[in-house]
Amino acid sequence: MKEKFVFKIDGQSGRIDKVLADFMGGTSRSQIQAWIKEGNLTVNDKAVKSNYKVQEGDLLELTIPEVEQINVVPEDIDLDIIYEDDALLVVNKPSGMVVHPSKGHLSGTLVNGLLFHVNTLSDGTATIRPGIVHRIDMDTSGLLVVAKTNEAHQKLAEQLENHTMEREYLALVHGVIPHEDGTIDAPIARMMVDRKKRTVADGGKRAVTHFEVIERFRDFTLLKLRLETGRTHQIRVHMKYIGHPLAGDPMYGPADTLSGHGQYLHAATLGFIHPTTGEKMHFEAPLPDFYSEKLAELRKN
Repeated sequence: MKEKFVFKIDGQSGRIDKVLADFMGGTSRSQIQAWIKEGNLTVNDKAVKSNYKVQEGDLLELTIPEVEQINVVPEDIDLDIIYEDDALLVVNKPSGMVVHPSKGHLSGTLVNGLLFHVNTLSDGTATIRPGIVHRIDMDTSGLLVVAKTNEAHQKLAEQLENHTMEREYLALVHGVIPHEDGTIDAPIARMMVDRKKRTVADGGKRAVTHFEVIERFRDFTLLKLRLETGRTHQIRVHMKYIGHPLAGDPMYGPADTLSGHGQYLHAATLGFIHPTTGEKMHFEAPLPDFYSEKLAELRKN
């Protein structure tokens, strides 16, 4: 059952996510930011963003959605942890692994494995997502940063929000792109007909993807992509939008796309400022074997 809370600003000041975290002791700012992003908060009957500065007399109404009741069980899953310290860890997720449990994927997820291997994780944005700062799709491989503490989670989430976290992907797309680089600035919204899918649409959330051609093949192009924003399915939707859908993409690709591994998309580079030490961190992950083998095959052809 949904819960509704009403707060009136009386002397408080600052960002609304921090003010709400103070109102609701024990609830992390990351969780509150997730509720705001999902449209569960209004101020004077209008939607706002997490960085909204509260004004005296503002009336805040927060609707907390019903919690998805899923028992997350630790599992002894082999994880490729490439860095770990007291605040965070960086994982190279394989293609085919879901990041966190859901009704369709109750076991075998990254979170199940993390709970077995790590003593503490941040609260995350839900009980089924402890430690998860950002996500990549099941069939996307590559790098993810995972928070062990709520403080680390908040600081990493702020880097994501401020677009200062470095995230680069390698994508194999259909067709030969003639120009060397480009930027796709097109808003993304949930499709009205199929709610699992996204599309470029007026009124959607701003989404920006930068791309650079790495290698051309007869019928495909290998791209390096840099995300300025992080919308659901952003790269997959944007590449379809410009007429070069991802190879292997079962949702947005053509019927005759490459099969067997899902979309050929790899989170190859991850960079951020360490939330505790302030050190610049940079990580790279090699392509999965199936991806490298496909590129070798394309080169022969």
